Amino acid sequence: MKRALLIGNSDGIGLCLTQTLLQQDWQVTGISRSPSPLDQETQYQHIIQDVLSEEFPESLQKAAAEHGPFDVIVFCVGIAPRLHLGHMETEVKVFEVNLMGALKTLEVMLPKLIEQGAGHIIMLSSIADSVVSNFNPAYCASKAGMTSYLRGLGLALKEKGITLTNIRFGFVDTKMAKAPFKPFQITPEKAAKVILKAIDKKPLQITHPKVMGMAVQMMKLTSTLKIWAG
Repeated sequence: MKRALLIGNSDGIGLCLTQTLLQQDWQVTGISRSPSPLDQETQYQHIIQDVLSEEFPESLQKAAAEHGPFDVIVFCVGIAPRLHLGHMETEVKVFEVNLMGALKTLEVMLPKLIEQGAGHIIMLSSIADSVVSNFNPAYCASKAGMTSYLRGLGLALKEKGITLTNIRFGFVDTKMAKAPFKPFQITPEKAAKVILKAIDKKPLQITHPKVMGMAVQMMKLTSTLKIWAG
């Protein structure tokens, strides 16, 4: 039986992916700051923990010890509050959740996969990684840092037998998508299918939808983008 660890899976993309994996007879362990509606499933275990908590690394260790080894680890966590210049502490929180949460996950789980000599880590970045936004600068910058780091780390891990996939989504119909204009928006179910494809094909990076990625690149040539409004 294949085993997966999903971080940030109590709703949205993570929840849809969890449901799909369970339907395909995977053993799934989830970690999120909220309870899961799936905690009664026989092949599912849920740990309530916030990535900002000092206990988050310990929860990862516990999940690995009790429910591992994992074939696939998926980091689905992300926040995108609108910039408020009077509350810069929120900007710090965005980096701590989006970027440092991913790095803390890698710090704990990557050595275990290297010891196994196999495994697949999938992290959800964003097409916003190439956007300059006056509405969500921290979100875009945190995703830019994430994407740049994952590209380099993914190349370094190839010789270890580990795959690291960075998935750059555009707008997905979740509670985080607050922009008034959401071109090429997809459903969480569609996003989960993209992740399933990544599990099967094991690419270093996926941009979806591709047309969104192309549109962002074209718009960058002419102006500073402001479409990521909160």
